Amino acid sequence: MLYGNCIIAQSGGPTTAINSSACGAIFEALNQKAIERVFGARNGIEGILNEEIFDFAEEDLEELKYLKTTPSSALGSCRYRLKRDDSSDFERIFKVFNKYNIRYFFYIGGNDSMDTVKKIHEYAQKINYEICVIGVPKTIDNDLVGTDHCPGFGSAAKYIATSILEMAHDAAVYKSNIVTIIEVMGRNAGWLAAASALTEATDLIYLPEVPFDFKRFEKDVRKVYEEKGKVMIVVSEGIKDNLGRYISTLESIGGHDNFGHAQLGGVGSVLEKYVKENIGKRVKKIEFSILQRCAMHYSSKTDIEEAYMVGQQAVLYGIQGKSGYMVGLKRISNDPYACETELVDIYEVANLEKKVPSHWINKEGNHVTKECIEYLAPLIMGEVSIPTEKGLPRYARLKMRILAHPIN
Repeated sequence: MLYGNCIIAQSGGPTTAINSSACGAIFEALNQKAIERVFGARNGIEGILNEEIFDFAEEDLEELKYLKTTPSSALGSCRYRLKRDDSSDFERIFKVFNKYNIRYFFYIGGNDSMDTVKKIHEYAQKINYEICVIGVPKTIDNDLVGTDHCPGFGSAAKYIATSILEMAHDAAVYKSNIVTIIEVMGRNAGWLAAASALTEATDLIYLPEVPFDFKRFEKDVRKVYEEKGKVMIVVSEGIKDNLGRYISTLESIGGHDNFGHAQLGGVGSVLEKYVKENIGKRVKKIEFSILQRCAMHYSSKTDIEEAYMVGQQAVLYGIQGKSGYMVGLKRISNDPYACETELVDIYEVANLEKKVPSHWINKEGNHVTKECIEYLAPLIMGEVSIPTEKGLPRYARLKMRILAHPIN
């Protein structure tokens, strides 16, 4: 067991549950005798590089409790890629670690964040610096390898399915028939689009795992329209043609992020235009955008409780001396649903993606199977009791006062 201080940080895209994991890690760390002080870094690994460090002991404990039901990344986030061929980032990070006697580092994030965990773990071994580095999973995309599912996904899935159900009721009000196209997040993995199958209101689902063909799409839409008079379509932002080209590039916002990922957007507009020009029906295009990742008001209790649990367990695994791992979720049973945590080697996680299995997609490539729905269903169960103030949700208000006397 190492004695010293710990630091907790968040990275990547915000989710409904990422603060739940931070909350679990913070309170567990505060209870550990081996951990003397519990620090936070503002804006992920950038906060460590810039020495923007704060002490959770300066926060009100009651205020910290609100983190469990506060959406987005309360500690701030980043999309910073550590330099591969330049040791300056690592030298700076470990200079900060040494100054603050950091012996535990808990990093909450997705695929790219797990790459950061791997690199810091490797460098610590290289310079013989005693530290336990643990990755805490989060991503609404549900594409992390090594875990049955990712904290943050269940709440996003619940928001998507609920919103589509409500939209279907809205569409049923008038006699005028309509084709509704809903664009959801998912660059290379279609889990969020698949989650729309949790409501029977969804007619067609298009995932990045299946090459998209406009003529087949037209045939699908016409068939449903003839049968029902209305069509509800859900499409992942990252669908591609058979050559691997993003459909959204026809109206892309362009550019790439710091990890080289294409900045997607506009696939709903592309399909809306196609339907209007080739099928000639009334079309409504809806993009959920950031709403699907920050809707705490109707989050999944299962998701929030599991997110808190993986934060807690990260600290407990660290106290046991584990380093170079991610905390994974292992499903014990589906009915009744039960899940526990396990350690996953970070080398089995970093820079990999978990996609929707082909046998969970129907043979037509426009919906998912019953087995997929059975996998998804438990993840959206339960409602979260959210504190309110003046009729609105009461979210955490942290001071995050940066400690003085930075190093050069």
